Amino acid sequence: MSRYDEAKKIYADLGVDTEKAIQALKSVCVSVHCWQGDDVIGFDSGEALSGGIQTTGNYPGKARTPHELMADMDKAFSLIPGSKKLNLHACYAITDGNVGRDELEPCHFEKWVSFAKERGMGIDFNPTFFSHPMVKDGLTLSSPDEEVRAYWVRHGIACLKIAEYFANETGVPCVMNIWIPDGYKDIPADRLGPRARFKRSLDEILSTSYDKKKVYITLESKVFGIGLESYTVGSAEFCLSYADHKGITPLMDNGHYHPTESVADKISALLLYNEKIALHVTRAIRWDSDHVVLFDDETRDIACEIVSCGALDRVFLATDYFDASINRISAWITGVRNLQKALLYGLLMPTERMAELQNNNEMTELMYVREELKVAPIGDVWAEFLNREGVVADYLSEVKKYESEVLISRK
Repeated sequence: MSRYDEAKKIYADLGVDTEKAIQALKSVCVSVHCWQGDDVIGFDSGEALSGGIQTTGNYPGKARTPHELMADMDKAFSLIPGSKKLNLHACYAITDGNVGRDELEPCHFEKWVSFAKERGMGIDFNPTFFSHPMVKDGLTLSSPDEEVRAYWVRHGIACLKIAEYFANETGVPCVMNIWIPDGYKDIPADRLGPRARFKRSLDEILSTSYDKKKVYITLESKVFGIGLESYTVGSAEFCLSYADHKGITPLMDNGHYHPTESVADKISALLLYNEKIALHVTRAIRWDSDHVVLFDDETRDIACEIVSCGALDRVFLATDYFDASINRISAWITGVRNLQKALLYGLLMPTERMAELQNNNEMTELMYVREELKVAPIGDVWAEFLNREGVVADYLSEVKKYESEVLISRK
C-alpha cells in the first residue's frame, strides 16, 4: 500500500474523500503577482519604489527586462501546480518610448497577452498609483491639486479599458484592483476632504462603460504605510462602504489590517452581501511587510474559511508579496504552493460534520476532530497532487540550477 493509499484511508475514517479534495484543488485558480520578480520596479519610469511600500534586500538575479521577467515567471510556473493567472501592474507596460501612465493603451500590453495566451491563462490587472513623479505630496486620486487628481483619474480609466482588453483576448474575466497610497505621515487637519476627492475620482473612473461580466473592479483598503502612518484615505471603512455603494467587489489584503484582526473572520460577513470577494494573500510581520506566504495559521484559517463557506468559486485569490532578500523564483513558488497547501488543508476537513457538531453544541467532539486533523497526513495527499500535476516536489534543486545558469549572470 502506498503512502497516499494509507493517507486516503486515514482521511476516510475522518469522513473526508481525498480524491474529491484533490480534484477541487486542481480547479482553484491562483492569480500570481508578477512584481515579486523585479522588486516592484516595473518598466515605465525607473523610479525607486515609493508610495507607502518598500522592498528590502539585494539578492542577485532581479529581472531587469520584460524578457527576463517572463522567463523567470515561466520557471516559477513550471514548478507551481494547479490553475494559475498572471497578475500585472500597469507599470509593467512594454513601450517603445516614454508613455505617460494616463496614456497607456492595450497595445502596450500585447506581449503580455501573447505570453498569457500561449500558456492558457487569464490576466488580472492593477493600476499603478505609486513610484511616479505625478504622485505629489504622497497623494494621487485624493489630491487637492486638480492636475494631479485628473492625471490619475485618466490613468484609472485607461487601465479599465486595458482590463477589458485582457478579458476579451484571453477569454477569462479580469480582476482590476484599485489601491492608492494616499495619506499623511502626521495628523491631518481635514480627514473628510481627501476622502471626498477620492470618492469623486472613483466615481469618474467608474463612469466609463465596461462589461461587468468581463471585468471585476475591486477596491483595496489599508491601515497605513511608510510615510503615511497617521491617516490613510482608503481605509477599510471607506473602501467597504464604497464597494457596497457602487456594487463593485471588495478586496481584502491580510497585511492591511491591525495585527489582531482576522481576515478569515471577515470572509463570511462579506460573502453574505457580495456575489464575489477578492483576497490578496500575503504575510505581514508587525506591519504590511509583504513577506513570502507560509503554511501558517493565518493562511490556513483564510483557506479553511473559504472552503467551509463553500465559496471557492466566489473568491478571487491572488498572492501579493515581494522579498528581495532571497531567491525570487523560490519566493514565488514557496508562497503560491503554501496557499495551495492551505486550501488543500481546508478541503481535507469534514466541513459538514464539523458544522453539525457546532449546531448540536457538541464542542468537545468538534475540538477533538480539529486536533486530529492537525496531525493527519496532508503531506502525502499533497505529494499525490504534485505527482498528478507533473510537478516535482523538490523545487529547490531546480531553482538553484536556474540561479547558477541564468540569474547569477545578471548585474
